[in-house]
Amino acid sequence: MRKRFIIYGLAGWCMEILWTGLGSLLNGNIVLEGGTYIWMFPIYGLAVFFEPIHDNIRSWPVIFRGGVYTVLIFLVEYLTGWALQKLIGVCPWDYSGTPYSINGFIRLDYAPVWFGAGLIFEKLHDQLINIGLTKT
Repeated sequence: MRKRFIIYGLAGWCMEILWTGLGSLLNGNIVLEGGTYIWMFPIYGLAVFFEPIHDNIRSWPVIFRGGVYTVLIFLVEYLTGWALQKLIGVCPWDYSGTPYSINGFIRLDYAPVWFGAGLIFEKLHDQLINIGLTKT
């Protein structure tokens, strides 16, 4: 499980850097500056706990699987944002003042992004199974 946690953490970091780099390009920054937070590594690593859910909903249509992942990711994002605010006094991804924000911890307009990210992690889980890094 430790290896998979690390793989999910690294994959999440990479996806976030690509996402923020694309965002910087759309804002006119041709340097494609992307970034993330050290805190995000263990948060993305928590995707390892989605593996049993993926195993149980594998046969569901993609729209339902993606919906489940979206809700779960929002839940993790909200809870970890709240915990970080309590622990260090700030949530690194403070969405306060942005449209569709809930307490500055999540943005509901990111639902399509988390839908896609959940499905990417699902494919990553399948690859980990194929190379023998999971029991399932």
